[in-house]
Amino acid sequence: MRQQNFEAKNQLIKDQFLDLKRRSPERLRSRLNLSWSNWGFGREDLAVSARRLEESSVQFIELHGNHYGLDLGYEVAETLKVLGDHGLRVSGVCGMFSADNDLASNRAICRQNAIDYIRREVPFTKAVGGSYLLVVPGAVGRPKAYDDVEEERSAETLRICADLFSEDGIRAAIEPIRSAETSLTHTIEDAKRYIARVAHPGVASINGDVYHMQSEEAHIGAAILDAGDMLANLHFADSNRCAAGAGSMDIATIIRALYVIGHNREGRFVTFEPLGPGGDPYPAMHGRSDPARLDVLVSQSIRYFRDCEEMVLAE
Repeated sequence: MRQQNFEAKNQLIKDQFLDLKRRSPERLRSRLNLSWSNWGFGREDLAVSARRLEESSVQFIELHGNHYGLDLGYEVAETLKVLGDHGLRVSGVCGMFSADNDLASNRAICRQNAIDYIRREVPFTKAVGGSYLLVVPGAVGRPKAYDDVEEERSAETLRICADLFSEDGIRAAIEPIRSAETSLTHTIEDAKRYIARVAHPGVASINGDVYHMQSEEAHIGAAILDAGDMLANLHFADSNRCAAGAGSMDIATIIRALYVIGHNREGRFVTFEPLGPGGDPYPAMHGRSDPARLDVLVSQSIRYFRDCEEMVLAE
């Protein structure tokens, strides 16, 4: 029997990976930089989260972008002290865009909230040593479009504050989200079109997410190759949005594709974000989680992913 379509794509990626290994083995020496997005830990103290990540040999953390107002969110000095105590560096900041700070909103006050939010998060990202701020073109949790000019309105709004990214050396990483959760920008191709519409050098990167990609892309590995050098970060969870190894995600093919595009270098990250199954994980960021369950979640995910990575590299 001939290969199924996805198997043929898997094989093409494997062939590219093996060709890279044969021709340029030095490009495989560095391992992928693993990070963890901490907003799924909810109200847990940052020091507790940092200690957990340190115990599982995670070197980077993606911080919850929680500066929702002038008096809210992480303070720079305290954050750096806590992370430094546990040998952690910041990969980037996970920007959180709801209906209240929606770049695509048909309410001007909500777009202004989005601009003000970005103006708080970009300097914070720089101050804590992060390299990217995740930006979602439309509110997460609002899958119904306001109208047919959302993308245009969102791009115009982001362009207003885009100079900040260039001035502070922070990449605006546009994240495609599945259509069940947001009304626009669902695929890598959509993200590229949106970036072209913004037309600003500070807005030129993509934040992929394999959970959303399995719903919206024809093939996750092929989509990673399509993103190429624009991919600043890849959010990772298994197919059920749980720990790595708990579902049916083709992790080996994803790893091969990441090595093919040279993602195993400084300033590029694979960031774990296993938020659990279900349609709406966002209340978790304001709730209280079970520390023992989170300990297992982190250790299992990191160990399984690294085992898969070593298996791939030994091919």
